[in-house]
Amino acid sequence: MTIAFACVLIAGLLPIVAAGIAKFGFKDFDNSNPRQWLAKQTGFRARANAAQANTFESIPFFFAAIAIAAITQAPQERIDFLAVIYVLARIAFIVCYVADWPKLRTAVWTVALAAIIAIFFQI
Repeated sequence: MTIAFACVLIAGLLPIVAAGIAKFGFKDFDNSNPRQWLAKQTGFRARANAAQANTFESIPFFFAAIAIAAITQAPQERIDFLAVIYVLARIAFIVCYVADWPKLRTAVWTVALAAIIAIFFQI
């Protein structure tokens, strides 16, 4: 497994991490209606849920970039490096979202997007 493929796996798990942050340690969590419960949350729980949604939105573009890079046999070291940058930026994005650091969140979101675009320029 390449580093880039491992990053695909990690990226796929990040929304689950964000959802876990939103739900963690809350005694009144309603697992019968989790989306309705989450829609009523405020503060860091609402932000973690928003981070989950945004992370899900970002994943297809990243997955496509990695798949196309693999198919076209783009330079693996560069693809691996950019995939790691993407994953680290998305982790930082979740942290920034939960912590309510909007300016830094936008900056790391931009880094993640730039990493995906850079993968396409390796193809």
